[in-house]
Amino acid sequence: MAEAGQRMTREMLRGRAQTVLGPVAPAELGPTLMHEHLIWDIRTPAMRAEPDQGPEITLCNCFAINYGRKRKVPGNLRFRCEPTALGELAAMKEAGGRTVVELSSGGLDPDPAALARLAAEAGIHIVMGCGHYVHEYQDPANAARSAEDFAREMVDQVQLGAWGTDIRAGIIGEIGCQAPWTAQEKRVMAGALLAMAETGAAVNVHPGRHPDQPQEVAEFIRAHGADPSRVIISHIDRTIFDEDRLLRLADSGVVVEFDLFGQEASYYALAPIDMPNDAVRLKLIRALISRGHLERVVISHDICYRTRLTRWGGHGYGHIFENVLPLMRERGFSESEIDAITVGNPRRLLAFA
Repeated sequence: MAEAGQRMTREMLRGRAQTVLGPVAPAELGPTLMHEHLIWDIRTPAMRAEPDQGPEITLCNCFAINYGRKRKVPGNLRFRCEPTALGELAAMKEAGGRTVVELSSGGLDPDPAALARLAAEAGIHIVMGCGHYVHEYQDPANAARSAEDFAREMVDQVQLGAWGTDIRAGIIGEIGCQAPWTAQEKRVMAGALLAMAETGAAVNVHPGRHPDQPQEVAEFIRAHGADPSRVIISHIDRTIFDEDRLLRLADSGVVVEFDLFGQEASYYALAPIDMPNDAVRLKLIRALISRGHLERVVISHDICYRTRLTRWGGHGYGHIFENVLPLMRERGFSESEIDAITVGNPRRLLAFA
């Protein structure tokens, strides 16, 4: 392992996965959640300025807050308590999980040192992301930056250390997009693809909330000559709702991520959609497998509300391992398919190319 301040070159990382505690053999990762947040702040800048952050979250109001008809509770979107996070991770480990990909990128208050402490204390692997979230969350100084400048930053975050620390990212993302996509976000994305080519790290994309935006990202990847098989498109379950679009996206070569497992309410406060439940997610994954795209599927929860943690009545990080995997077996998924989705595909994506 490189010392602090020493650059981890692509040759040093090739074929290995990089966690917040250092590189490991990909075979050590085990069952993996590919898109989570452990220490986060997803409040918009405007929300952060509000004097009233909402009521204390209790078991009596967590459903009303989660369902979304209640007044927004900005405090639900911020979580910095390491002891509580440690307990949540312990429950995930007991359920069978071994690795968490933490994607709190620029604008979401990433905390590498906290992630390193959690990994060490929980006895799990944590792979940290880098780069920048959607335009609204970015530092105003980003408006004057070029794609090449963003790329240099992300390369350093992977090879030297991220967010003012010597703790290195092991994946690029989540890189934020909107619909319509802003010019600044496109420069960040172009920078991420350049950084992917230089480091060998995979890229995770947060697409805009329009069913055609993931395909737009896939076409952007192709136009920039990047490898689509190393790019993961997140939040498919709140973005694409018909098989034709879904299969066309997978046909383009990108990896599709269903990362809202555990969100069972159809109401989705951020867009006028009918959110699928876990059973519908599995039907869409089955359609992808039937098309020959088993190697292009990963899953997770994308926990970024406190009400989705078990401490406040939510499902927690163990939900997929404790509840979804048995459901997959009941729905006819083979052990080899489950292993590919939860172990094999993450292992391949997190290994540096």
